[in-house]
Amino acid sequence: MSTENELFSAVDALLEQVAQDDLPDPAERKRLREAAGLSQAQIATALDARREAVGNWETGRTEPRPPKRAAYARLLEGLAARFPTPAADAPAAAPASVVPEAFTGPAPEPTPAPAAVPQSPPTKEASSTARPSTTSRRPGAKKAAARTTTAAAADPRFENGPLAVVDADADGQVSAYCVGGLVLDVPAKTIPALVDWTLAEARLGQARLHRNGRDADPILMLTAAALERFGLPVALSEEERHASRLPAGHKVVKQIERAGLKMSQRGFGPWARVYRDPEGSRRRCVQLCILPWNALEVREWGKKDDPELLLTMHPAELVQYLGLYADRVITPRGSTATTGLELMTALRPPTRAQKDEATGEFKSAFNDDAITAKYDVVPCEVPDEHPILKDAGFARHHERTPAEMLMEEPYDWCRPLTDEECVNKYLVVVDLNMSFAAAANGLTVGLNGPTHLTGNPAFDAALPGSWLVDLSHVDLSRVRINGRTVDGTLLPSPFTPRGERPEGPAWYATPTVAYAVELGFDVAPIEAYVRTQSGRYLDAWYKRLRDAYIATMADMGVTTDLTEQEFLEAMGRRKQVDPTMALLETAIKATAKGAIGKLRQRSRGQVPYYEPYPALERWTWRPDIRAAVLASQRTGLHRKLLKTAAAADLYPVAIGTDAIVYPSPGPSPLDVLPYTEEGKPVPGGFRLGVSPGMVKHQGTQTTLWAESQFEERGCVFNIANLIKM
Repeated sequence: MSTENELFSAVDALLEQVAQDDLPDPAERKRLREAAGLSQAQIATALDARREAVGNWETGRTEPRPPKRAAYARLLEGLAARFPTPAADAPAAAPASVVPEAFTGPAPEPTPAPAAVPQSPPTKEASSTARPSTTSRRPGAKKAAARTTTAAAADPRFENGPLAVVDADADGQVSAYCVGGLVLDVPAKTIPALVDWTLAEARLGQARLHRNGRDADPILMLTAAALERFGLPVALSEEERHASRLPAGHKVVKQIERAGLKMSQRGFGPWARVYRDPEGSRRRCVQLCILPWNALEVREWGKKDDPELLLTMHPAELVQYLGLYADRVITPRGSTATTGLELMTALRPPTRAQKDEATGEFKSAFNDDAITAKYDVVPCEVPDEHPILKDAGFARHHERTPAEMLMEEPYDWCRPLTDEECVNKYLVVVDLNMSFAAAANGLTVGLNGPTHLTGNPAFDAALPGSWLVDLSHVDLSRVRINGRTVDGTLLPSPFTPRGERPEGPAWYATPTVAYAVELGFDVAPIEAYVRTQSGRYLDAWYKRLRDAYIATMADMGVTTDLTEQEFLEAMGRRKQVDPTMALLETAIKATAKGAIGKLRQRSRGQVPYYEPYPALERWTWRPDIRAAVLASQRTGLHRKLLKTAAAADLYPVAIGTDAIVYPSPGPSPLDVLPYTEEGKPVPGGFRLGVSPGMVKHQGTQTTLWAESQFEERGCVFNIANLIKM
């Protein structure tokens, strides 16, 4: 005869079977718990589960399995008896939130780009206690209940998002945390098996941003625990760090070779590209981002005052952050500068498929609005170590003059305060939002190689390039703007980064010379290097970054419809509203700034002076485009300075790149920026707001502080770089 315990066990087994289909929907599970005043941790303790698992049950990401399922069903049944569903006329319970609990701002708006957009990023409650199985998806797990754009829904190849964070627990169980809260079991035990699993089962990647572009490779971010699980060192040796890769004899490198996989020339380093030969036009490539090897630079992707942040973030939080970056910008490709440069190419691919009318077959053709080849360079546009200068006759450490080198750089200018300005109690700094990206908007740049013009060519503002011209005759000491005279001696020259008046012939980019013409002065170029094929190559790049920045700021409560006072208050508290979004803001701004600098990347000491270095092999190594953007940024800023001075007799005392210091009677930008009689910002001047090109408050200091700095250091420093919030 069966014992009582055996009978109870049999009954429990029946209850477990009955309980397979009687759970309330996920939203009701959460409602019942909150109605009872219970936390997810309390329920997890009672059921001997993890808090993250309970969170997954409440969002529908996973389902409880026996024996916990029956106990969870009994708990919910008891709570339902005590807290019945509200009256039928009450609004129905909302489905699981598509915005992670870590996001306290409004739900992000989907970007208008044609790319596949991954599902909403996850919360901390995005893991599971289920043991790995032979299948990728956890048993009983559902797809993330999160928003999916039409593009993503139409492309099942990338249904799990653009990237995943691969982590291992104490038992060696490997999981891949994906966007949308999905957690996949990873059955692979080696790096080659991990790559093959990603290509065959993971459904990771991102659809092309342009119809003529190519899909993004799946990205796997490996944590320290995952490195140990796959036989990789958590930290590189000094020799390996110097080489930025594992040695060829490392066991993992040998495993990759034996499996028939290939790697790029940079080998297995912080960003390793492992691939098999393509199948037709389909790439079979996986990018591995090794987090403990400093694959994500802290100053760009993290926080300078918390260098371990990216290594200590929970995988679900990290994939939330990077997944949203991929959603709004592009999947990370290394540094933010490299990623920003890749974004340019992704939005303006060099080639397209064109049908041959004679044969009916498709062949590759170049796009008219893209950079399609590596062109010859111009001596005046290249940095000092470039191979083209090897036989130019310069000494090893010769400092080239403006007549020998194109020196288009942002402002670094400072002057002493006048006696009248010292009456003001404060110095207020306003900062241009994403100034380099804003300067690129609508800018015409060269797309082909240079044409050398000699014999005093006539200046043509429609031809992008570099012009050797003497602007020393341009006198801005007394300039009339809108019928008012401006004291130009209190403003920097728009033609030099240090704000000094030119002393003779010098090389300038087209926007700088065009600004001299705009101010009413004659220009007589001596020679020029121009590009006859041009276009607004950076427009799509700017719009993508602009939309990403505005959406991210809106998630922190900084929207475009705020009043100026509301904007200042929202900016002051935004980083406390959502720290993850604050990281995203930093990454987006670094992407815009770094990509422009990458157009003229200098040697990192990889090769001797005057020898070719790797960056020069890129089609997108275009110092002339960088110079045009910086010239546009500097002259555009000077244009605003003139309008502000004419409207209010207000002059800056320092400028550091895009930060402008004004003497002010009060500590707020509202105390100093001029307005019309109708209370609106001066047309063409500085305007507070979140959009690129508008300004925000960077910081305030007292005039006494500035005077003490001048007495201590003289004018060899720039106070604009010292005044921060």
